[in-house]
Amino acid sequence: MKTNPARPEQPKAKKASLKVVSSRYILKLYVAGQSPKSANAIVNIKKICEEYLQGRYELEVIDLYQQPQLAQGEQIIALPTLIKKLPIPLRRIIGDMSNTERVLVGLDIRKKA
Repeated sequence: MKTNPARPEQPKAKKASLKVVSSRYILKLYVAGQSPKSANAIVNIKKICEEYLQGRYELEVIDLYQQPQLAQGEQIIALPTLIKKLPIPLRRIIGDMSNTERVLVGLDIRKKA
């Protein structure tokens, strides 16, 4: 195979399949019982997920009143806290999830065109 010295051979681009990107979102929402803030966070994050991630997410709601030992393992310091496990990077969002734009930015979700 001859190469043109004026046009050096470029390395071949890596195949897209080598880059592992998860389009599935794994989310955990930590709440404190049935407080108004917890209830709002659950409603708000479910609405956001259905609108922006329909069919591409798993949402687990964890009540730390029922399972307090889980707070330490996940380093929960405030409630409600949403943790995005996948796709990486891991992200934490604290609050009632009422600020949709803030939640979308925190989850690296872009609005539909």
